[in-house]
Amino acid sequence: MSFLDTKHKKKSFTITTLLLSVLLLVLFYVGLTYMDPPEENGISVNFGTTNFGSGRIQPKEKIKSEPLDKPIKPVEPQEKVEEVKEEIPEQPQAKDAAAEKVLTQESEESIHIKQQKEAKRKADEAAQKAKAKAEREAREKREAEQRAQRERDAKKKQLDDLMGGLNKSDGTATGSEGDDDRAGDKGQPDGDPYATSYYGSPGSGSGTGGYGLNGRSLVNKGKVPQECNQEGRVVVKIVVDRNGKVISAAPGAKGTTNSHPCLLEPAKKTAMLHKWNLDSKAPSRQVGFVVVNFKLGE
Repeated sequence: MSFLDTKHKKKSFTITTLLLSVLLLVLFYVGLTYMDPPEENGISVNFGTTNFGSGRIQPKEKIKSEPLDKPIKPVEPQEKVEEVKEEIPEQPQAKDAAAEKVLTQESEESIHIKQQKEAKRKADEAAQKAKAKAEREAREKREAEQRAQRERDAKKKQLDDLMGGLNKSDGTATGSEGDDDRAGDKGQPDGDPYATSYYGSPGSGSGTGGYGLNGRSLVNKGKVPQECNQEGRVVVKIVVDRNGKVISAAPGAKGTTNSHPCLLEPAKKTAMLHKWNLDSKAPSRQVGFVVVNFKLGE
């Protein structure tokens, strides 16, 4: 053929022919389907020749009509026994199905009730265990706190006894406390042994220094000597933590009689050497004072 004179035309012709063949086959088997007409539907009507009737036997032919004034005689069924036999087994089957359904429902309800009771029982047991555990932990915590408090009280009592029995008020305590040159316990009989001031009225005492820190007993102290020949009293305001350590000191507070710089610095260093008892219930930053007395020739 003249139109297939080249190699490319022959190849194109072959591919086109194959594609058209496949397309025809697809249309033949898939696209050209035949639809069967739908089946006719309608209402099934009972066979009969009159607009009235009674009985259960269906006549196959026309029956003789009787006048309307005469009572209609019912046609006696010929196969009555057989029909009764067929209907008898149907009734118990329905009853059995109903009874089975009721039993199944009762069984499901009883299972559901048992499951609810079991879940409630487990929840009650868990709540009781949790309550008992909480009570046990609270009791153990309370006992631990009581033991710790007893230990703290015992340590504090030992320190108080060591410092001269500051907590005793029966007149049998020994020791000396004050900022004067004479032995004695400086203060007022109705005063607080941990009060932060000696001032206002004359008193007696001994030593070169004094202190005031409400509710705390002194454990250790020291003194830094002066580098000049001065005399007087320096009151140092201090801040103490719960461990009894002085964390800051400011010399020259009210009550200072000599504020010479050569006395303020050793007074501050002396106050920083003081150490009080450990008290976990004390404020984190408790304010008090230390009194340092300087004499000539020291």
